[in-house]
Amino acid sequence: MFMPVLSRLRPFAAVAATGLALAACDREDATPPPVPAEPAAAPPPAAPAPVLTPALDRAGLLEALGQAASAYAAGSPAAGQDALVGRQFSIRSAFGCAGPEPRPAEAAGDGLARWSWDEARESIRLTLNPGDWTDSALVAGAVDGQWEAVEGFWIPRPWMTAEGCPGIRPDPLAGPPTPSPQTAGLAAVFESGGSRLGRRNGRAYSYTVRGEGDAPAARPAEGWRVLMEGRFVAFPDGRAIRCRAAGPDQRPVCVAAVQMDRVAFLAADGTTLGEWRTG
Repeated sequence: MFMPVLSRLRPFAAVAATGLALAACDREDATPPPVPAEPAAAPPPAAPAPVLTPALDRAGLLEALGQAASAYAAGSPAAGQDALVGRQFSIRSAFGCAGPEPRPAEAAGDGLARWSWDEARESIRLTLNPGDWTDSALVAGAVDGQWEAVEGFWIPRPWMTAEGCPGIRPDPLAGPPTPSPQTAGLAAVFESGGSRLGRRNGRAYSYTVRGEGDAPAARPAEGWRVLMEGRFVAFPDGRAIRCRAAGPDQRPVCVAAVQMDRVAFLAADGTTLGEWRTG
């Protein structure tokens, strides 16, 4: 009795199932396809590392001074802005490689590092007294209006680029050798109206070396070093170096204009004994 009803219901069920399947298909078709992921942006190229210009050492300074002397002697000095201006320098020179030198009072303001005994020969005094180059012909024209004062330092033995003591020893039978005139130097400048910090005004850099315990001080076999650090500045013509000579058969005297940042006395192994900074 119930079989005919079920038979009649089967077509409706089939149609309903088909409708549900079609609706499901419609819903699936309506779902948007996934958006493909954007590729990761490539990182920007790294900035090139800055090229650091090393501070000019003794050998580099003497080379620059030698080139300036050659150009001056040839009558064709370089003109225009100098690449040396603004560059840092760190220059060491040996002193005290032989016997004691004149005491500071006897060699005041000569711009050379020296050593001498005290009265009792128990301690050693290291000194460097800058010369007053304010009225020198080498800086003439720059002092008026631009620089208030100029203090000078010589670079000893400019024919030797090494920072240590010379290997040649004097012959005791030949008598005291006559030193060659100084021809290479640094002119520490002080601008008009600028800071006077670091200006010596005739005062020497001085350091006392004492012995250990009851033993008196002794001069080391390799002497000491004087260290000068700072940066190069320009003369009014834009060049860092200026040269002068009295005649064609004389080696030109050349000096570089600088602002001095540090002066120090060092042991031969680089140990700092005493130092003076302007900043």
